[in-house]
Amino acid sequence: MDNCTDLDTQLLERCRQFDRQALADVYDTYSPALYCYAYRLLGDVNLAEECVAETFRRLLQALRDRRGPKSHLRAYLYRIAHNWITDIYRREHVLQVDLSEHFADGADLPEQLVDQRIRQERLRQVLRRLTPDQRQVIVLKFVEGCDNETVAAALNKPVGAIKSLQHRALQSLKRLLANEDVLR
Repeated sequence: MDNCTDLDTQLLERCRQFDRQALADVYDTYSPALYCYAYRLLGDVNLAEECVAETFRRLLQALRDRRGPKSHLRAYLYRIAHNWITDIYRREHVLQVDLSEHFADGADLPEQLVDQRIRQERLRQVLRRLTPDQRQVIVLKFVEGCDNETVAAALNKPVGAIKSLQHRALQSLKRLLANEDVLR
């Protein structure tokens, strides 16, 4: 077991005992990334904040019920957030991925900014057509920078399945982008 995994396991054990400092450390460590993840997928500050709050409420409930993660805390939190966001999609049929920081080219001219926003909206439309698992793999791998093991734990699937899912998601994106001519 590596040092990071040991620390994660120790932190989880302290959380199961409702050690306030451990719970605060988990929140301080993971809430900023979860907020960014939720904001990218929802495009709404209030919903992103609600997602983070609900994610930690569900973690506390799982710990109280003697459930919850035994390892891979980060992946467990992303899975909770993903499930909550998926519920929002089902209720509101909305997907807004904020990819501005990933596609920004430093353009200051209004026409360049408008063109960039149009391309981003077209990309959001294409992402809506992926399955929820494919969307999550793409966002976790390429936006959040997670490794295959973390993505596998977040989706509760084997690493091999994640690699296949990523391959299918990228093939679907490639096909959809070609058909939609999204980045024209």
